[in-house]
Amino acid sequence: MTSETDKKALLGQLRIDRSEPPPSAWSGRRTVLIAAGVVLALLLALAAWLAVSAHAAVTVHTVLAQPIGAQAGGAASVLDATGYVTARRQATVSAQITGTVAAVLIEEGDHVREGQVIGRLEDTAQRAALAQAEAQLHSAQALLLQAQAQLAQNQRDVKRDEDLVTRKLVSEQAVELARTQVQTQTAQVESQRKQIDLAAANVRAAQVQLDYCTVRAPFTGVVIAKAAQVGEIISPLSAGGGFTRTGIGTLVDMDSLEVEVDVNEAYINRVAPGQRVESVLNAYPDWRIPSHVIAIIPTADRSKATVKVRIGLDLKDDRIVPDMGVRVSFLEAAKPTGAARERGVLVPAAALRKDGEQDVVFVLRDHRAERRVVTLGSTSGESRQLLSGVSAGEAVIVDAPPGLRDGVRLTEAKT
Repeated sequence: MTSETDKKALLGQLRIDRSEPPPSAWSGRRTVLIAAGVVLALLLALAAWLAVSAHAAVTVHTVLAQPIGAQAGGAASVLDATGYVTARRQATVSAQITGTVAAVLIEEGDHVREGQVIGRLEDTAQRAALAQAEAQLHSAQALLLQAQAQLAQNQRDVKRDEDLVTRKLVSEQAVELARTQVQTQTAQVESQRKQIDLAAANVRAAQVQLDYCTVRAPFTGVVIAKAAQVGEIISPLSAGGGFTRTGIGTLVDMDSLEVEVDVNEAYINRVAPGQRVESVLNAYPDWRIPSHVIAIIPTADRSKATVKVRIGLDLKDDRIVPDMGVRVSFLEAAKPTGAARERGVLVPAAALRKDGEQDVVFVLRDHRAERRVVTLGSTSGESRQLLSGVSAGEAVIVDAPPGLRDGVRLTEAKT
């Protein structure tokens, strides 16, 4: 019996209990489900980011491709140089006498006309001198009337004595004395007339001195500096200082503005009087000003090995002011009528990109970037000629953002 019981106990221990699943199988199934959930969440996030990116617009700057010949007649640059805007007519305006400033009627930036009063000096002494000169003139005129009256009386005495001498009532000597009185008085009248002329000249001189107290603009222009204040002393003979100024202010004739550049003497043979020039102010790099060579100054700077060239601006504008920096391009001579016109367009060099061995630009079309492979031509200043790939009038993207791709949604920046 004991052995049989032991056998049953041993068989009971070997029986498998199927009432619950093995712990290892449930744990593996839960790990797979968690991993699948994480992957699904990442996929959904990526899809959402791509959807947002597809609708987000990148802001870019564009310029229109210009046809060859639209700027500066299509001529290419033969020489580039830098210089400054200068005024051929500029003056520090002062009075012609030394005096104390009583009024300053200008401020920097004011436009003044020729002859306009821009300042006044204290004129008390000059007015007194003018009044004295006028009084002397009036006195001389009164003395002339007195001398003329005396002359008339002497002339009547001569006639009376001549009549009496014929009747033997007076002597010949009395007649001679009367005639001498007439001649003497006539000379006195003439002398008094000269005194009147002298007094009138003194009046004019005093008036001139008084006019010197009023400072006027010598030409039409713009005030660029106000040099004196009320109460200060100005003098045309002074070199300036803490108490004495040399003028009221400085005027510039804006119609006389031109450009002066220094050209390396090794390239001066490329410049000729009357040659067409394209000027670009550093302050306005997208504004091309048509210009021309006025003259080549016939002397060289030994220290810099340069020759100065004067350039006239064909366009007058308030944005052009003295001492502005300028970059100029001397253009080649115009081609004769009937010559073959260059093909292609001009775009800023900043619009070009290198993609492997290809030169490409991006064009804004229907608010999306469009990649174009282009063929490069000549260089004109900061522009490049494109022989193919872009048509005139298309909006070319300048300074395209890195990583820009074909088809990306874009927004054009407002300027």
